[in-house]
Amino acid sequence: MQLDKENVRSVQVLGIDAGGTMTDTFFVDAEGDFVVGKSQSTPENEALGLIASSKEGLEHWGLTLEDALEKIQTGVYSGTAMLNRVVQRKGLRCGLIVNAGMEDFHRMGRAIQAYLGFAYEDRIHLNTHYYDEPLVPRHLTRGVMERVDMSGTVVIPLREETARVAARELIAQDVEGIVISLLHSYKNPDHERRVRDIVEAEVKASGKTIPVFASTDYYPVRKETHRTNTTILEAYAAEPSRQTLNRISTAFKDHGSRFDFRVMATHGGTISWKAKELARTIVSGPIGGVIGAKYLGETLGYRNIACSDIGGTSFDVALITQNELTIRNDPDMARLVLSLPLVAMDSVGAGAGSFIRLDPYTRAIKLGPDSAGYRVGVCWPESGIDTVTISDCHMILGYLNPDNFLGGQVKLDRQRAWDAMKEQIADPLGLTVEEAAAGVIELLDSDLRDYLRSMISGKGSSPSNFVCFSYGGAGPVHTYGYTEGLGFEDVIVPAWAAGFSAFGCAAADFEYRYDKSLDINIDEHAHEHDKVAQAAILQAAWDELSERVLEEFALNGYAADKVELQPGFRMQYRGQLNDLEIESPIARAESADDWDALVEAFNETYGRVYAASARSPELGYSVTGAIMRGTVPIPKPRIPSEELHEVAPPEASKLGTRQFYRKGKWVDAQLYQMESILPGNRIFGPAIIESDATTFVVPDGFETWLDEHRLFHLREA
Repeated sequence: MQLDKENVRSVQVLGIDAGGTMTDTFFVDAEGDFVVGKSQSTPENEALGLIASSKEGLEHWGLTLEDALEKIQTGVYSGTAMLNRVVQRKGLRCGLIVNAGMEDFHRMGRAIQAYLGFAYEDRIHLNTHYYDEPLVPRHLTRGVMERVDMSGTVVIPLREETARVAARELIAQDVEGIVISLLHSYKNPDHERRVRDIVEAEVKASGKTIPVFASTDYYPVRKETHRTNTTILEAYAAEPSRQTLNRISTAFKDHGSRFDFRVMATHGGTISWKAKELARTIVSGPIGGVIGAKYLGETLGYRNIACSDIGGTSFDVALITQNELTIRNDPDMARLVLSLPLVAMDSVGAGAGSFIRLDPYTRAIKLGPDSAGYRVGVCWPESGIDTVTISDCHMILGYLNPDNFLGGQVKLDRQRAWDAMKEQIADPLGLTVEEAAAGVIELLDSDLRDYLRSMISGKGSSPSNFVCFSYGGAGPVHTYGYTEGLGFEDVIVPAWAAGFSAFGCAAADFEYRYDKSLDINIDEHAHEHDKVAQAAILQAAWDELSERVLEEFALNGYAADKVELQPGFRMQYRGQLNDLEIESPIARAESADDWDALVEAFNETYGRVYAASARSPELGYSVTGAIMRGTVPIPKPRIPSEELHEVAPPEASKLGTRQFYRKGKWVDAQLYQMESILPGNRIFGPAIIESDATTFVVPDGFETWLDEHRLFHLREA
């Protein structure tokens, strides 16, 4: 990572991760070199934090924001604003049209929505279950008379007058969006599209401007509650977020940018902020880190990676196996079941800003799930926070430099953290302040360690088969704690860990993806004509989805010949509950041989994910969905490759010493400046490696060395 002051750079790519606590920016120049910027998030106006972070990062290159924006070709945004809007139920006022007799199904939801996010002990007791307020209230829901059965056959023709009445009543209620979701419309969309046309005509006649969202135009997939929730998100949360992204884009254009932002999508690619299906970007920040880890793994040869990201509010974990991501097709988010392709991730509501409290009955320490967010903790005098956080423990124990948080942008006060910890936690438990703070950190690290272990063992594997990547602003502080004793093949902390999710955004493909549910069933030894017939059904779905992909790219100025199409499908053995997503080995499915190629690809993947002995071709095969991805090439960051130096770090990298507390005693830790450490240098704990954006803690009993790619490798000595 270059940190010089030259002004001859041609900056090409900007990656952004607007988190709940910090906003990271990641700039890549024409040579592939990069630099990271960091600033506190500004939830009231995200553009302010993004501009501040950009300026901070570009200072390392001696560039002004205006100088850089003149040449930047592409910018990629990721953030949590849309998810926060859903969690807080602060979306638009929407109306919903469903089948007559089904007006209550959205508010009833599915049983799982009553306990999503609960601990095990709360899941098993019905009296702890509850339903959140529906995105669309009952009084804004209307029914229309029609019915299509599960095979797509019309059972009751559409009574068009009921659609007109429903539309007029919702328009009179001053709704800001109207969603249409009818039973089994993914099998036969005719009725739903006719209702859409009727509603649009009524809206036009009213003289109002109200967008209309039909599920078949957005998410033509099975599972009514999932599909309905996701389509509602387009009206309820995606449209306000589109305006936020428009304001961000405008703010950068005011400083001279000439590009339109793309947004990290749930499937791991990026799409335009003007894209039709913007709900696909509901959670984007943590996904950037996973994509960054995959890109590093493909470049450097790491095939099995455990991704661990600690920010201010959460600990996010994902597994990459044999260079492949797991994609969930019906994930849950904000206590809603959805129909979105989502990179499989799990989160614990514990981060550097998590609040620490004592249970009033058991006196046990409780961490989170709420967080101070960008306000850090009691240690920041201007925070307005009076409840201690994990960051306050970092201050008390000597992990953080109070004068160098965000490079000195924020000045912290250790004594404030000390006094609050003493009053709230230490004195009630009869502990010293150091013991209380250390106990909190040990509890957090233990929880994270157990969670990481269970994630891997749940896949039938062992940590010894994985390389653990640790990143996020608070990741390097805790890396030693949550990896200790797990036996990973290697533990890696990138020198740019604080901006790693933004790095992943810069490394992500410009990609649109569309899915469609199918029901194709065929025996293991099917006749050739049956294989041809089923291949034709799949190909028809691919053709339909290809049109949608190319249409989106055309809106962004890319002709069809510039887009690389990659078909895919979801398949399972007949009778099984879970399917697998497979990248198609063929471009088109037309012949019996083509069908056999698809089956072979499925069997090979199944044997790799589970075991070769678990294959069950005698059951026959079911294709449950068609997938089409379209990508265009973009410039990506170059992984550093620098000359190795001697083992001893240069004297210029040493910043003196600072005491930190661990295992019941204070020790003198050697301080290092991260940017001054050279590839090949080896550092033995106790040590603290500081940069403006993060702090890497190497306690006694551990050592780390920096490789030629500016990746720190941590191991127990």
